[in-house]
Amino acid sequence: MLADKPAGPSSFALVAELRRRTGARTGHAGTLDPFATGLLLLLSGWTTILQPCFMRLDKRYVTDVDLTRTTTTGDVEGAPAEPHTPPAAAELEARLERLRGDVELPIPAASAVKIGGERAYRLARRGVEVDMPLRRSHVASLDVIAYTDGLARLDLRVSSGTYVRAIATALDGHCRTLRRLEIGPFAVSEADPEVIVPPAEAFGRLPREARARAPEKALTRLGVA
Repeated sequence: MLADKPAGPSSFALVAELRRRTGARTGHAGTLDPFATGLLLLLSGWTTILQPCFMRLDKRYVTDVDLTRTTTTGDVEGAPAEPHTPPAAAELEARLERLRGDVELPIPAASAVKIGGERAYRLARRGVEVDMPLRRSHVASLDVIAYTDGLARLDLRVSSGTYVRAIATALDGHCRTLRRLEIGPFAVSEADPEVIVPPAEAFGRLPREARARAPEKALTRLGVA
């Protein structure tokens, strides 16, 4: 199912809601932070075994980045630092250029990555400071839609696993809003809580490299083994 997650609930809340509706095993193909909105891919029943096919798809986001201050989490939920003067438009473009292509950025402290066997966000909530590891990702495009009074609206196309909050922090700001518009060939404009996309249709839209990650038993169920 293609869901348009609102701000507030966690991705797992939407998974639980679908599970209650269907009574079937339910999973997702990539979470969104509670403050974020947009496309969430939910898998129901036997289709959960197709999760590897959907997890590593490229994504597209639109975000409003406040360039007047950073926060401890890279978004509006973190503790704010002291404000600073935002960059001029030319300087912003120079910063964006350094973040296009292959980049390595620290994973945000308020993330689900495990550090020493414990989720990083749990350590952050307790005030434990951790040197977060770097994650390599690819930023295919990073464009300014509008820039006014230190608030930049950006359109990004990035590889799976990219933290938009890390990009905002690298720009010396934080995300005020974050909306996921696309996951691979799927768009948020297609989201409908009353429609479950047939598995064969969803699988057929995937790029070849994603379909190649399907387990044999899934191909048998789809009739393409």
